[in-house]
Amino acid sequence: MPVIATFAGMVIKIYFLGAEHNPPHVHCEYGEFAAAIDIRTLQILDGFLPTKKYQLASKWISLYQSDLLDIWKSQQFRKLPPL
Repeated sequence: MPVIATFAGMVIKIYFLGAEHNPPHVHCEYGEFAAAIDIRTLQILDGFLPTKKYQLASKWISLYQSDLLDIWKSQQFRKLPPL
């Protein structure tokens, strides 16, 4: 699973599995915590992040939402800047 960005102790990754792996989401890891976050709605689909880390991850996802959706659709990996 390629790493898209790292910041504030978090690692943001995205799977490349195609449409069957919808909705579009990223995986955020922070220490022992991990969550899948929907790129469009910013809701946690699975897992848990501490509140402050979730807020930072959500802010970053909203800033790069169009880039993340493009990566999801094109399946072409590229790194994005940190928050």
